[in-house]
Amino acid sequence: MTVYADNAATTKMSRTAIDAMLPYMESIYGNPSSLHSVGQVAAEALCEARRTVAEVLNASPKEIYFTSGGSESDNQAIRSAALSGKKQGKTHIVSTRFEHHAVLHTLKKLESEGFEVELLDVGPIGTVTAEQVKRAIRPETCLVTAMFANNEIGSVLPIEEIGKVCRERGVVFHTDAVQAAGHLHIDVKAMNIDMLSLSAHKFHGPKGVGALYVRTGVKLLGLIEGGDQERGKRAGTENIPGIVGMAAALKEAADHIDENAAKVSALRDRLIEGLSRIPHSALNGDPANRLPGNVSFCFEGIEGESLLLLLDAKGICASSGSACTSGSLDPSHVLLAIGRPHEVAHGSLRLTLSAENTDEDIDLILRETPAVVERLRDMSPVWKDLVKGRRQFVL
Repeated sequence: MTVYADNAATTKMSRTAIDAMLPYMESIYGNPSSLHSVGQVAAEALCEARRTVAEVLNASPKEIYFTSGGSESDNQAIRSAALSGKKQGKTHIVSTRFEHHAVLHTLKKLESEGFEVELLDVGPIGTVTAEQVKRAIRPETCLVTAMFANNEIGSVLPIEEIGKVCRERGVVFHTDAVQAAGHLHIDVKAMNIDMLSLSAHKFHGPKGVGALYVRTGVKLLGLIEGGDQERGKRAGTENIPGIVGMAAALKEAADHIDENAAKVSALRDRLIEGLSRIPHSALNGDPANRLPGNVSFCFEGIEGESLLLLLDAKGICASSGSACTSGSLDPSHVLLAIGRPHEVAHGSLRLTLSAENTDEDIDLILRETPAVVERLRDMSPVWKDLVKGRRQFVL
């Protein structure tokens, strides 16, 4: 038996997405820029996918741009707002300390180009308030970028309130919604969102395709030069199969969002309750306002990589944090941002569920994880020091 509990890293493609894509890999293979009939059939599929994504977000089709995924969308949105602001003498950017590296690394690059970046503290449960954002905004602020929901600890930010503050102050507001799209209700108009990034493979669509919403009136700069695709903002022949699959997966997720959230939240809560019984453990993230499928824990006295390998041997696929940084030996910047000490942050476990998970999956995780944690603690000199009082427990 294998339990896949790493859906924040990527999801299994849905049958709906696969079936939608197949014709565009077999018989409808035209280039949508071509004027002949084969190309125009592909062009119509592109338009229909744009309409579908727009409808889910409550946007206009002309406000949707297709990209290669969340990282590209984040880069294009942030650089566009920053460089447009610079032309008006505005070079201050507000963000948070626990953004995805696609955001943080882009901001770091902008700092080297003369921008001032202010990262807001996220507190012990991993969130920021609209009041924090309001206090941070200055006359020279050109952009606020805050993730919709954190990819590691699952905390959901008050996006509508943050968006309202930004709209009132005339500051462009971008949100990385990669973990939220398909799992939480999103209304870009009601939430005062100016730009939003999403990625298909986080909601059972294909990898390598994403979208960027840009509100009409907000200037978008192109990152890739070449042809006039995506209304001149993203050169390169469009990935029609991927785009069609993304639209199908997003619509399916949106159509079942409430029932899926109810099912997955129940599994999540059962898992949190069970893992909380492990001594010297702690839930990471907001205990109430969190993604339906996210369970993030720290276990004192162990090392996360060993935990993952032993769980994998038991048939449980999990992670310690973002898949984008899995090769790093450094502790998670997200866990450090919420105040976990380095030695505790190293002992983290992220289990992320989908509607395909079952009660039997949770049974297996709750049976094996305490045993694996105990085994690792028995081998840990750090744990022995903690038990003997040579070190102080943190959790």
